[in-house]
Amino acid sequence: MSTAVMTNYQRLSDEAERVLAERASTTKIRIQVGSATCENASGADGVLAEFRKHIAASGRTDIVLRQTGCTGRCSCEPIVGILIPGQMPVKYEKVDRELVHEIFKSHVLGGQPLVNRILDHDRDTLPQYELLFCGGGRCGRSLETPFSELFVEKLDKAGIGPERARVVTAGCFGLCRSEDLAKVTHVLVRPTKTLYRLTDPADLDEIIESHIRGGKPVERLRLKGHTISQRFFDMYGDVAFFNRQSRVALRNSGIVDPESLFEYMHYKGFAPLAKVLEKGSAAWVVEEITRSKLRGRGGAGYPTGKKWAMAAAAKDETRYLICNADEGDPGAFMDRSMLEGDPYSVVEGMLIAGYAISAHRGFFYIRAEYPMAIQRVQNAIEQCRKHGLLGKDIFGSGFDFDLEIRLGAGAFVCGEETALIHSIEGQRGEPRIRPPYPTESGLFGKPTVINNVETLANIPPIIYYGANWFSRIGSEKSGGTKVFALAGKVRHTGLVEVPIGTTLREVVNEIGGGAPAGKKLKAIQTGGPAGGCIPETLLDTPVDFDTLSKVGAIMGSGGMIVMDEDDCMVDIAKYFLGFSQDESCGKCSPCREGTTRMLEILERITTGQGKMEDITNLERLAKLINKAALCGLGRNAPNPVLSTLKHYRHEYMAHVLEKRCPAKKCSALIRYEIDPGKCVGCSACARHCPVSCISGEPKKTYLIDQSRCIKCGKCFQICKFHAVKRT
Repeated sequence: MSTAVMTNYQRLSDEAERVLAERASTTKIRIQVGSATCENASGADGVLAEFRKHIAASGRTDIVLRQTGCTGRCSCEPIVGILIPGQMPVKYEKVDRELVHEIFKSHVLGGQPLVNRILDHDRDTLPQYELLFCGGGRCGRSLETPFSELFVEKLDKAGIGPERARVVTAGCFGLCRSEDLAKVTHVLVRPTKTLYRLTDPADLDEIIESHIRGGKPVERLRLKGHTISQRFFDMYGDVAFFNRQSRVALRNSGIVDPESLFEYMHYKGFAPLAKVLEKGSAAWVVEEITRSKLRGRGGAGYPTGKKWAMAAAAKDETRYLICNADEGDPGAFMDRSMLEGDPYSVVEGMLIAGYAISAHRGFFYIRAEYPMAIQRVQNAIEQCRKHGLLGKDIFGSGFDFDLEIRLGAGAFVCGEETALIHSIEGQRGEPRIRPPYPTESGLFGKPTVINNVETLANIPPIIYYGANWFSRIGSEKSGGTKVFALAGKVRHTGLVEVPIGTTLREVVNEIGGGAPAGKKLKAIQTGGPAGGCIPETLLDTPVDFDTLSKVGAIMGSGGMIVMDEDDCMVDIAKYFLGFSQDESCGKCSPCREGTTRMLEILERITTGQGKMEDITNLERLAKLINKAALCGLGRNAPNPVLSTLKHYRHEYMAHVLEKRCPAKKCSALIRYEIDPGKCVGCSACARHCPVSCISGEPKKTYLIDQSRCIKCGKCFQICKFHAVKRT
C-alpha cells in the first residue's frame, strides 16, 4: 500500500511541476496582484484587468500575470508585487489603475522601481542585498553579542553601506533543533534566497567577502531546503509588518494562487497527506498532533490531539468531521483570509484529521456572507475530486473521504459547537447541555470532531516538519503560532501571526506600529465580544491561553482591537455587551435576561443616570451569568464588563459620581461651548450644525443653545480655530 501511495502522489506532483513549467519560467518577469474580498473591495480586480491590458499591448511574452491570496496588510491594499529575476522583489501599496501604468512603464519595462510608492518603504534606494537574521527567542541567545549586531559592525569596517547590504531582525524561522538551541543563528539573504546557519563570528567575514563583495554564496554554511516561512520572507522580508511575524498557518498567503491546486502542490502541498497514508497508522497521527501541543484556535484552546483521540476511541464506527468557518467576532477576519488565500491547506488538514479519527465525511460550515471564501473552497473541493485527492481510495490507500459545504446564516451563536451541529442538521441554531460532548454524540448523533479553520491549516506543516518542531515554536503548554486580526487605533492594521508567548507589546507596538497621531495607547481587547480589555500597563503580557485568562481576557479566535486615550472603557463594555445581547439565541435565561439587564444598567451609567448600586448590581449580574449560562458564549459575554470594572473602575465611578466621561465619548455627559477668546465669528459652526442651535453674527462670538444641542460634535470637528471646547 505504501508504494502505491507514494507512486500516486509522485505522479500527481510531477504533473503539477510539468504544467507549471509550461505556464511560466523562472526567467520571466512576474506581476502578482493580491486577490481577496478586501483586496477587491479596494480595486484589486480592476488593477488585475489593467495589467492584463498592458501586457497584451506590449506584445511581451516574458511577463507573467498571476493572482495570490491576501497578505493581510489591510490598510495598504491593493498590493502588487513585481518580481524580476536576480533583483529584489518589490511590493507596491494602494495601487490604482493610474499607478498600474506608471509601474508597468517605469519598472516592468524600464527596470526602474517607483521607490516612493513601495510598500512601507522609507528610503531613497533599494539595497542590493538584504540579510534577515532570525529573531526567535531561542536563536543565538547564548551569544554575548548577537550576530546581527556583529554583522553591522563588520559591514561598517568593510566600508559597505546600507545601499549595498541592509541588516534586518526578522521573526522566528522555526529552524532550531534541540541540540542547537541558543548556540546558532540563522540568516536569510535576499534576493538570492540563500539561508545560512552561523556558529562562529568568522562566518560573517566569509559571507561579506564571498557573498556580499563577490556575489558567490558560501556553500559550506548554506542550509539545503526551505524553512516553512522562507518563501514568504523571500517576497516580503523587507516590510517590517511582515518580517517580524512567523508564518505557519498563513505560510502561503500572498505566495500561491488560491485557485491553483498545482501551485499548492509545488510548495509540498499534499506531501503530508501522502506521508500519513503511507505510514498507515491513524494512532500515529493522533499521537503526533498531541505531541505538537496544538490547541484549538477557535476560542477555548482545547488540546486538538486529545479531542481527536476521544473521537477515535468512540464505539460508533460512523464519525464526522466539521470545519468551523462561522467567523462572527466583530473585527475578526482570520478564517476568511485563510479560506480565500490558501483553501487547499485547510482541505488537506481535514483529510488528515478525517483519517486520524476514521471519518469518511466532512463538512465546511461557512457563513453565507463569505461568497469568495465559499467559491474558492468549492473550487478546491472540485479540483481535489478531479485529481483523486477526495473520494474513494485516495492515493490508492483504501481511505475514502469526501467534503461538502454547508452555509451558515450569520448567527454568532452558531460558532458554538453544538449550535453549529444543530444548524447543519437543519434545526434552530441553539446550544445544548454537555455532556455528551460532540466527540461522543455530535452530528446526527454520531461522534464528531469540530476544528476551526486555523487549527486545520496547522495540521499539514505539523505532519511535514514534525511535532517537535511545532512544539518548540510556541510556549511551554501551547505549541506553534497564533493569527490575530489587529484592528482599531493602531498604525498598521491587518493579519499578524506570531509564536504563542509573544507579548502584546511586540504585536501592537513593533508589528502594528503603536497608536497613531501621537495618541496614548489605552487598552487592548482580545477574544472578540466574549473577551476582555487589557490595560496598557500590562502590555508585556505574553499572548497565551492561560496567561490571558489570568488578566481577565481570553485568546478567543484571534480578534485584537487596540484602543487609545479617546476611547471610553464603559462605552466599550456597553458596545461588546450589546453585541452579545443582540446575538443571544435566547435559550437560557441567564444569558437572555441577564445581558439585557446589564445593558440597561450600562445605558443608565453612560447617560448620567447611574447610581452606586448600579455598579454593584452590574458586577453581581456579570458573575452570575459567568457561572450559570448554558454555553461558553453566554458565560463569557460579561467578560468585557468584568475586565473593565477590574482595570478601569475609576471610569465607572466618574460616570456615576461626577456625571463625567473622562474620555469625552459619552454624548450625554459632555458639553460643547465656544471660547470667546478664540472665536473669530466665521460662522462655520452655525452653518454645519444639523439642528441650528448655534447663533451669532459674523465676526462676533457665536453661542451654543445647550437646551437644543444634540452633542453631535460637528462644530468641534469643523472649527479651524479650536474655539469650540468639549468638556
